Amino acid sequence: MSDEELLEALLAGEHRALARVISKIENRSPGYRELVSELYAHTGGADVIGITGSPGAGKSTLVDKLAEAYRERGETVGIIAIDPSSPFTGGAVLGDRIRMASTVGDMDVFVRSMSARGTLGGLSTATADAVKAMDAFGKDKIIIETVGAGQNEIDIVRTADTVAVLVPPGSGDEIQTLKAGILEIADVFVVNKADRDGADRTVQELRDMIQLGEGNAGGGAGGHHSQDVIDAHDDWDPDDQDDENDETTAWTTPIVETVATRATGVDDLIDAVADHRTYLVESGEKAEMTRQRHAEEIRTLLREDVHDLLETELERAGGIDDLAEAVRQGETDPYTIADDLLEPVERCLSDLRLEDE
Repeated sequence: MSDEELLEALLAGEHRALARVISKIENRSPGYRELVSELYAHTGGADVIGITGSPGAGKSTLVDKLAEAYRERGETVGIIAIDPSSPFTGGAVLGDRIRMASTVGDMDVFVRSMSARGTLGGLSTATADAVKAMDAFGKDKIIIETVGAGQNEIDIVRTADTVAVLVPPGSGDEIQTLKAGILEIADVFVVNKADRDGADRTVQELRDMIQLGEGNAGGGAGGHHSQDVIDAHDDWDPDDQDDENDETTAWTTPIVETVATRATGVDDLIDAVADHRTYLVESGEKAEMTRQRHAEEIRTLLREDVHDLLETELERAGGIDDLAEAVRQGETDPYTIADDLLEPVERCLSDLRLEDE
């Protein structure tokens, strides 16, 4: 099947084509860039939800129940599960997704495991492109579940519209430790396993942390949005305006209690995510997030392409090992080598600017 036929099949709703396109994206196979480029015109309809949190918080079980609940509402779901990478093959270690069993056999729930491939933020560089493939396919909801490796999970903000951070009961001092990192990105806090001892204390500690963040302009929990303490069942009202400056009220981050194994609280979480989407659209923040996301994509592509060009120059200059040996021998230094390698690139850019003038 040619790339053109593959694209047509994906847009026609063939799950096999979707799987093949994502494989092509993840493997960076020849032609994948042209394929992704064609997908852009068909994206923008899906809600992208990030689920993150520490290992053992119950992310996979909650994602499974979320997908089941969305299907009961008649919506189609795509799931991208970012797993730790195999040190041998680079593939996803937990590819079997044994905790996502409720929707097995449902063709309108498409689950794909992707490896982190050593990315510090826990997200493969191909994740954003895979999201575009699912979006173009026509999935209503796309859920990204991350590795759960700690504070470096903040990369999910660049891909998801709404980020739910799971905090297990009894986290105690861990909340204070994490508040400068992973907890700052939350649009929704989820205290999962809320039937366990310590759940009420964890909810209170989260509220205290948010209040402390409000009073501290330089820190606290104000990373992703301005955050206020509200009850988990309260809704954001798009008509609630600040009379003084006539600006949309800042998003208030709910704390939702769930017991994923019994699907308890899942509907509350879905409502909180829907409220956040309403806020993003009504406040104009959705458009700004999209612009920032595209800007970061452009920067990322430029970094990758320039890196590849410089790697080619390195090989032409004798390879990195020979250059490193020349530095060891005192014949040159890394700064001079970098300047020499960049010189032809800078010269080409200078010539282009002169032509434009």
